[in-house]
Amino acid sequence: MQIHMPDHILPEMPQEVRKSWHQILYVQVLIAIVLGAVVGWLFPAFATNEWIKAMGDGFIKLIKMVIAPIIFCTVVSGIAHIDDAKKVGRVGVKALIYFEIVSTFALAIGLIVGNIVAPGHGFHGQGNAAAVAQYTAPEKQQKSVDFVMNIIPDSVVGAFAKGDVLQVLLFSILFGFALMMLGDKGKPVRTLIDDVAMGVFGVIGIVMKAAPIGAFGAMAFTIGKYGPQALGNLAGLIATFYVTAALFVFVVLGIIARIAGFSIFKFLAYIKDELLIVLGTSSSESALPQIMAKLQRAGCSKPVVGLVVPTGYSFNLDGTNIYMTLATLFISQALGFDLSFQQQITILIVAMLTSKGASGITGAGFVTLAATLAVVDPRLVPGMAIVLGIDKFMSECRALTNIVGNGVATVVVAWWEGELDRDKLHAALNPTKAVAAPAGADQTEAAPAE
Repeated sequence: MQIHMPDHILPEMPQEVRKSWHQILYVQVLIAIVLGAVVGWLFPAFATNEWIKAMGDGFIKLIKMVIAPIIFCTVVSGIAHIDDAKKVGRVGVKALIYFEIVSTFALAIGLIVGNIVAPGHGFHGQGNAAAVAQYTAPEKQQKSVDFVMNIIPDSVVGAFAKGDVLQVLLFSILFGFALMMLGDKGKPVRTLIDDVAMGVFGVIGIVMKAAPIGAFGAMAFTIGKYGPQALGNLAGLIATFYVTAALFVFVVLGIIARIAGFSIFKFLAYIKDELLIVLGTSSSESALPQIMAKLQRAGCSKPVVGLVVPTGYSFNLDGTNIYMTLATLFISQALGFDLSFQQQITILIVAMLTSKGASGITGAGFVTLAATLAVVDPRLVPGMAIVLGIDKFMSECRALTNIVGNGVATVVVAWWEGELDRDKLHAALNPTKAVAAPAGADQTEAAPAE
């Protein structure tokens, strides 16, 4: 049964006239990425200037600036408009079940490919062990109880100030339930939150104008600092990781999408704007607001989007899972350690725990890798220095896989819960049959329109 939700927070795609190719955001971002790579390659001294780096970092900060209020408004409004509290709990349980099953597939495919391809065999590289100290320091290691306790913020203001997704999500869920129990008395607050959400998405529409600048700066700095030669000796691991992630997306997620009744290829085309932004910034958080807006336009109900997407950023990191198992095997092979079947199963179990709470911020995957290695075999930890130099080049793939996985998860949970509008999904994935506006219309569509 569909939940009737107000549509003014995340409205339908506007009927627009077809734009010139250079006015389409994803085209602008793609050009910026290519230009950034060229500038970084030909002018490394210029590309590593602090102001060039600030272009990419600044854009990510602008996006992160509004993530907390977007999650709060979306989750609170979604829950507050539901009459039955059991529906919220049911959506959450189904999302967690899906996350654990698919995360296991991601971890397993990394182990399987790592054993078959064995990219670390015959590798005799040395890394800078001192450089990984920042990731392996005791304060970087987080126990399970610490993770659970960290979900509870010291203060509500502090949760929003830090932009901690799980802390904001916890308070949002509690506040949403409180409004729901108030009934008609809580209607003025619900209306206010809906109106605030419109303003926040308006901010996103403005910020997205700077996406090409951010993508250019991030890509130019990356290539300028590490250079194309950084891909040399470790190209095998990078290629293996990218191919493994592609197999997961097109085979595992493709099968899941087909079961749910949609094409993974059409879905990827629908979110290509967000994928290019993630590619340029190496952070899946940079596209979180836009992916939430697009998923609701694709027919997923607001409560499902508001609960599944933010939760998925901590519990459904498919790309990070693949990276951890594959990188662990690579390091063990490179150092000459043959891991037993029992140790590899330990990798799977430990990685399932250490990946929880890793955000979409660049480098989070490297921190969780340190935690995994320390538990499996402490002798493997120094081997992190081997992959440190190329971690930046794999972070893009991790972020891309993570955002695709969360997008598919949201559609599947909405379908599972009976909160998926098939007509909207078909129209979104087949835009030429639905509206005159191109699928890659400018991201200003994220801004609300009456």
